[in-house]
Amino acid sequence: AVMEKTDKAVVLPMDITWSDVGSWDSVYEVLNKDENQNVKIGNILDIDTKNSFIMTDKRLAVTVGVEDLIVVETPDVVLIAKRGEGQKIKDVVQILKQNEKTKQITEYHTTVYRPWGSYTELEKGERYRIKRITVLPGEALSLQMHYHRSEHWIVVKGTAKVILEHDGGKKEEIYIHENESIYVPKTTKHRLINPGKIPLEIIEVQVGEYVEEDDIIRFEDKYQRDRLG
Repeated sequence: AVMEKTDKAVVLPMDITWSDVGSWDSVYEVLNKDENQNVKIGNILDIDTKNSFIMTDKRLAVTVGVEDLIVVETPDVVLIAKRGEGQKIKDVVQILKQNEKTKQITEYHTTVYRPWGSYTELEKGERYRIKRITVLPGEALSLQMHYHRSEHWIVVKGTAKVILEHDGGKKEEIYIHENESIYVPKTTKHRLINPGKIPLEIIEVQVGEYVEEDDIIRFEDKYQRDRLG
């Protein structure tokens, strides 16, 4: 729409190739390869491996006697596909979305960013969930409450200011330093604040009959988010 109306446009010849890098196959094509035509990113041991794309996040990946593979390891999924079939990943995503047990993989990443910082899920079981939470300097989570879970917070970096509001109106303001912890019972209003000048990092252990993200009732929130969830 802009180009149709301008009288100041020019066309220049360009001797280039173009790829929108829209699949793992195209990523393989544009990256440098070793003597066996492998692209390797991360901690990888390859033996008799040829023409493959291998990428890891943290764990060691070992390939033996394979060719023409795409292997991608992330914190929540390991992908193994034949090179040339990368476009079918969109079909995998649709299948995951249709399954009640797997749809959350397409909705939530292992690390989730919030206005106050981020959290990374380290482990999750039937009645527990473990997160690493990072709160930016001067930021605060909402004043909130959970019906179905209690929380244990262990400070590993920085200082946390914790607000607890108990039944009957009693209010506590507690400072938790590195290597100290605090217990937040279910149905207790609470708020986590970083009063310092460095990022606050805590390990949060949730325990209860329901540990999903929608068990949050917000009472005050500086970011004006919904009361529920």
